[in-house]
Amino acid sequence: MEGDFQVGPWLIEPSLDSVSHNGQSIHLAPKVMGVLVCLAQHAGQSVSKEDLLQTVWPDTFVGDDVLKGSISELRRVLEDDAREPTIIQTIPKRGYRLVAPVRPANGASVTTVPAALASESRMTVARPGGRKLWFGALTLGGAVLLFGLLALNVDTFRARLRRDDMPPIHSLAVLPLQNLSSDPGQEYFADAMTEELITELSRISALKVTSRTSVMRYKKSDKSLPEIARELNVDAIVEGSVLRSGNRVRITAQLIYAPKDTNLWAQTYDRDLQDTLALQRGVANAIAGEIKVQMTPSEQQQLQNPRPVNYNAVIAYLEGRSHLDKVAQLQFQKNLQKPTQEEFAKAVASFERAVQEDPNYPKAYLGFFDAMDSEGENHLELLAKARDGIHNALALDDTLTDAHIYMGGFLGQYEWNWPGAEKEYQRALELSPNSAKAHEAYSNYLHTMGRAAEADKEEELARRLDPACADSVNGPLGCLDFEQQLKYLEETGTPGHRCFLYGGVGKDLLEAGKYPEAIATFEKMMKVCGYPEMADVLARGYANGDYRSAIRAWLAGMEKEIANHQPLPSLWMAFMYSALNDRNNAFRWLEKAYENHSWGMIYLKDDAI
Repeated sequence: MEGDFQVGPWLIEPSLDSVSHNGQSIHLAPKVMGVLVCLAQHAGQSVSKEDLLQTVWPDTFVGDDVLKGSISELRRVLEDDAREPTIIQTIPKRGYRLVAPVRPANGASVTTVPAALASESRMTVARPGGRKLWFGALTLGGAVLLFGLLALNVDTFRARLRRDDMPPIHSLAVLPLQNLSSDPGQEYFADAMTEELITELSRISALKVTSRTSVMRYKKSDKSLPEIARELNVDAIVEGSVLRSGNRVRITAQLIYAPKDTNLWAQTYDRDLQDTLALQRGVANAIAGEIKVQMTPSEQQQLQNPRPVNYNAVIAYLEGRSHLDKVAQLQFQKNLQKPTQEEFAKAVASFERAVQEDPNYPKAYLGFFDAMDSEGENHLELLAKARDGIHNALALDDTLTDAHIYMGGFLGQYEWNWPGAEKEYQRALELSPNSAKAHEAYSNYLHTMGRAAEADKEEELARRLDPACADSVNGPLGCLDFEQQLKYLEETGTPGHRCFLYGGVGKDLLEAGKYPEAIATFEKMMKVCGYPEMADVLARGYANGDYRSAIRAWLAGMEKEIANHQPLPSLWMAFMYSALNDRNNAFRWLEKAYENHSWGMIYLKDDAI
């Protein structure tokens, strides 16, 4: 950085080691000023601790504590708060970022150094820690905010040339956006925004976008971006952060070309919370323009014309999703029925409030299907509301891929309207041909129809688009073999999630004749679900060498629990008895599943019973 400049309201005079504001000047130690200048040269970019130390103290060995002291001094002088930074943001385990607007002292209009110019200048800029990106909704105008240059030198010119020479980007992943708020309760907001950006980018048919569930595995990962990109098989990564304070939101987003770990684009936006809700498609449009992906006229129109959304409606919808996440954590566990139902009721009430706040907000209506689907046959009273909600969402926006996937699921699972369901899945694929979720949903439908060859083809397409197959309607285990499934369960999921998935894996192991593995999996299921005594029943029975008697005694015990309103799917019990060749009990539970309109009924043609 050459010459004087301003950081927010502060005038910075490096030659005098001076910082001034409102007529008052404060003298900085030369090295502290050096840290500030270094950050300003890469405004909006994450700068690693190592680069800061090497740049400011090139000939002297100093520890992190010296750098931390300099950052603390800058925050004190600039009246910044480390917990809710407006000047210098800490990137956990990585470094720091200057997030305040920077401009020359002569008053020229400048916000931040463009990432593509700053990323390969005199320093190598590190990525934010935690691999979390904020996806803030940006208006088209906000997406094209003016980038003023603080300095233009040979290095940055070469960076621009290298960027122009980069191969085209056909695939990307949006990593979980980092919640910088001091309130952990805002995690749901950042996660929901991540999902929205993925949804908007998925509208672009020429771009392959990794599913939300696959990228959420990297929420707290320390893996490098090239490593993550290789695992997800993508060309580029989008990451960033969000800081929500009151009715204000600060959004930082950046696009990285993964093979070279090079910044292509970055920007920080400070917006009123109400305004950010209209910016989602703008961010997607900005990214599409940056990587020069081809869009159809229809896709361009969708991304350039975001519909205003009532702020209160969006907050209510996000709260509803947060409550459903808690339902997933609690369900299938002993003695947690009451809190599970309380969270479920709160979720439904939140979606209803979202509809009341903005009757023209499509996603609010989809929440009812999410709620009913989360609890299956236990909440069929929501059937009509879920059906009407999907219809309302499609009436408002027929281009919503998820709405067509939901309609396909509803028609197939609850109305058994197979031709209608297939049309909806095909429409979803027409809208989002690169949606792994849509291909996997259609594959699942084809399996239920007994069209195995077609189903396998769709599943293979889903795997190519999303190697983890994590958005599978069969759950994250849909594309894994038994050993991979067991490993996944050990490493991933809430207790409720793991409880449910252990049941499915155990059933498959049992049907495959892998009795020791099945018994061990069911034991884990019972412990996770809160039934250690039933795990003991299995262990004692199998110790005697009779797996059938062990499982039969266990199922008898579970029938008593189900009679006490413990939530286990009727069809799962039917499958279990079928695996024991106990036809009477299998059909008894199958009839209950039919009476309860269990969603699992559609899989009878594809699954043994």
